[in-house]
Amino acid sequence: MSEEMLVRHCSPTLAGLKTGNMFTCAFENADNMREDLRRLNCTFRKKGLRIIPLRYRNNRALIYVYRPVKLSEDLSHKTACRLLEERGYQYTAPDRCIVRLIQRLSESEEFPHEIGLFLGYPPEDVCGFIENKADTCKCVGCWKVYGDEDAAKKLFAKYKKCTDVYCTLFANGRSIERLTVAV
Repeated sequence: MSEEMLVRHCSPTLAGLKTGNMFTCAFENADNMREDLRRLNCTFRKKGLRIIPLRYRNNRALIYVYRPVKLSEDLSHKTACRLLEERGYQYTAPDRCIVRLIQRLSESEEFPHEIGLFLGYPPEDVCGFIENKADTCKCVGCWKVYGDEDAAKKLFAKYKKCTDVYCTLFANGRSIERLTVAV
């Protein structure tokens, strides 16, 4: 897994603007992948960031990069708690919710719809996606919007700008450690 992939797929999380990002990464050797993740976690833990594999399948890993403090805040939202409880999560700690998410990912080829809560999507949009079966949204950007369209569009633009700036800085030699904001 390259640092360039992290920058390209996770800049808003690295910058502290977003709770989490996910991306899929090919690997040849699972032990090497786990070693890469350990090394990255040693670097990023002091900045309030964690990187974990959620699923391994067909020499591809689904990688989750997230900010535990932000995740805790997001998952404590009343609507988020209700959605998680309805899907068998017992919210006592974000780590336990991640374990349940990993179980849900292993049970199906499809992503469980509550996954948006782990990425910092507004609970009303995650709920709207589930209730409307992904139909009749107000707009589409990083996610399908069912709630505050204007706020979502501003966030989408902010995330895109962040990614563009981070990719440029990284290409010009700025280290990923320097790009990662301590939160």
